[in-house]
Amino acid sequence: MKTKHLIALSFLISHLSLDSAAAQTGAPYIHDPSTIAECDGKYYTFGTGGGGLISEDGWSWHSGAERPGGGAAPDVLKIGDRYLVIYGATGGGLGGGHNGRILTMWNKTLDPKSPDFKFTKAIEVCASDGMEDQDAIDPGLLLDPTTGRLWVSYGTYFGTIRLIELDPKTGERKAGNKEKDIAIDCEATDLIYRDGWYYLLGTHGTCCDGVNSTYNIVVGRSRSVEGPYIDNVGRDMLEGGGRMVIAAGDRVCGPGHFGRTIIDEGVEIMSCHYEADFEMSGRSVLGIRPLLWKNDWPVAGDRFKGGTFEIESERRGYALELAVDFVRLAQERERFWQMDLTKPVKPVENQKLEDVIGTWPEGAIDLRCGDYMFRPHQRWTIAPAGKDGYLGNCYFKITIEGTDRALAATADKELTALPHFTGSDAELWRIEQATDGTFRLMPKRIPGEEGLNTKYVLYSAADSTPTLAEWDFKSDNAKWNLRNH
Repeated sequence: MKTKHLIALSFLISHLSLDSAAAQTGAPYIHDPSTIAECDGKYYTFGTGGGGLISEDGWSWHSGAERPGGGAAPDVLKIGDRYLVIYGATGGGLGGGHNGRILTMWNKTLDPKSPDFKFTKAIEVCASDGMEDQDAIDPGLLLDPTTGRLWVSYGTYFGTIRLIELDPKTGERKAGNKEKDIAIDCEATDLIYRDGWYYLLGTHGTCCDGVNSTYNIVVGRSRSVEGPYIDNVGRDMLEGGGRMVIAAGDRVCGPGHFGRTIIDEGVEIMSCHYEADFEMSGRSVLGIRPLLWKNDWPVAGDRFKGGTFEIESERRGYALELAVDFVRLAQERERFWQMDLTKPVKPVENQKLEDVIGTWPEGAIDLRCGDYMFRPHQRWTIAPAGKDGYLGNCYFKITIEGTDRALAATADKELTALPHFTGSDAELWRIEQATDGTFRLMPKRIPGEEGLNTKYVLYSAADSTPTLAEWDFKSDNAKWNLRNH
């Protein structure tokens, strides 16, 4: 009875942890955030009004980023060893008009405490006079990786979205470069490039109305940076087209101001703001979601929160499990050719933890992969652990459902299931969704090695042999599915 009570208590604690899983910690309050930039191991994003957010780990955010000039909707891009910041000085109906100016400036660092922190004088690159059908506001930067050319998209619902070219060495507008209209019916645009396609992401809907805001992000694509940008059903964004990337959900609404950050090959995140987080007084907050690619279209993944799962190898479809004896289930058998069809059917219950846990070793247990059979040694509860994290989520603990037996990395880059979760870095897991929808699972630290682990992942070295090895997006050995049976 004592064992059963301990099992029940552990199960309750794990589910309380899941229910209390929070969004990003700290004070992630921002509006119109720039694409997230990394500088000297910290993350930065700038917003409307001149300030911005800083994070040491990508999970806990606080104010402190600095940007002179005020204005609205900045963007930031690292070019060489400098950072180019672009922002709208006015426009968008701010102050009652649509006469706007977009300016650029440089800095060697984004760290306001660095002795090298000094922005250059702002340079105007375009403007709107308040009379034409266009707003010079909401700029987004793209440094074309195929040509090295620097582009800016900008504009709001008040007219068109326009494209101009800047000099990537000076941040000034290219001489003789004429604006080109590329979209309507959106604002806060961003340009990205991937596998031969240019994507224009625009924010559609209404903003600045808290929990009643209908902002969402749509996309079109083109083989040329100058368009035309066509959506998934052939509509031109210059005629109001756009395929949905992210809308309201998970008690947040009004996603806008898209930014893309590549973490690793095949692992990307998208950033935005939510006009309102229902769990945080309806305030505007920074949002970070996995960025998935489906049929060469970007779509926001769901933020992983945990749960109880089969951890299934993409390599073969086998399940991660404790290397313990397979205990057969008792079943009243009938030969299929002698079945009495007049007898009522009754469900066969799943195997219970208390029926088999006594057969398991008391110490550390090795891991293997095998056919998934709904057995207790194959069911893992993944729950948030601690307050620190990485870009987009917190660290998680992975335990056998109903127990405190924890998955951990070993010093020789193998896996073990420890009798009890102790909270060591070897038992904390970074869980990220790859662009194809599978997951990679990384221990926070390899015992005996310095620094955080950014290389080794849960890996299927053979059909039944899990281990740790370097991340390889091109190999199914490194990918896992989390099945919530």
